Amino acid sequence: MKVAQKPRRGFPWLWTALAFGYVFLYAPILSLIVYSFNESRLVTVWAGFSTRWYGELMQNEQLLSAAWLSIKVAAVAATLAVVLGTLAAMALVRFRRQWGARSLGIMVAAPLVMPEIILGLSLLLLFMSMADLIGWPASRGQSTIIMAHVTFCMAYVTVVVQSRLAYMDASLEEAAMDLGARPLKVFFTITLPVIAPSLVAGWLLAFTLSMDDLVVASFVSGPGATTLPMVVYSSVRLGVSPQINALATIIIAVVVVAVSVAGYLMYRQDKQQTHKH
Repeated sequence: MKVAQKPRRGFPWLWTALAFGYVFLYAPILSLIVYSFNESRLVTVWAGFSTRWYGELMQNEQLLSAAWLSIKVAAVAATLAVVLGTLAAMALVRFRRQWGARSLGIMVAAPLVMPEIILGLSLLLLFMSMADLIGWPASRGQSTIIMAHVTFCMAYVTVVVQSRLAYMDASLEEAAMDLGARPLKVFFTITLPVIAPSLVAGWLLAFTLSMDDLVVASFVSGPGATTLPMVVYSSVRLGVSPQINALATIIIAVVVVAVSVAGYLMYRQDKQQTHKH
């Protein structure tokens, strides 16, 4: 007769390490949110509760325009990166035994391991050479930042989508083509719904990377295009403004709400599928 073993409790140092990890990650974010409501202009001195910096943030055209430019660039770059990354992932998975597949994989993965300063400098030289040869781009700005961000965001999207395609059941597509469906229809009716979660994940990852980029954007941007990380970095060198804390708090709130809504929708969908089965 076997005696049921009692579940082993975790060692205290494991819980201590877990708590220390969470504090290390989220304590700076919480302090940033708290000091966004600080009356004092000094971000390290608490002088009372106030929302004055949110009001001044709404009147700071430079900071708001930079934030809006970063959002536009990130949205366009993430969308283009998903399209190109999906095509590259399908080529790497479907034609992995063809000549040149390994070279394509190396070129796609190169931005993942290449230092950002090298990537930004090489793109700057490329744009300068193109301007001398064909006259475009005439000036560096929003379009050059988008192209630069697509370059390295595409690599991340390719890795995410490729991992999903590698484990996809190929018999689903074969059955659809045996029934007379054309390849394009098979892609939109069979393949696309299956890899849709990876496309969403790749888009969100690319959007985050584009919003967070500073080094590459500093090389390929011009006087008329300044992204939010560039404005924040330039202001940090002169002293952090509480308006930046206020803007960061708004971004954190939007992200938390979006993640919560997405998690709730996924929970409802899983619950509905469980009831159906």
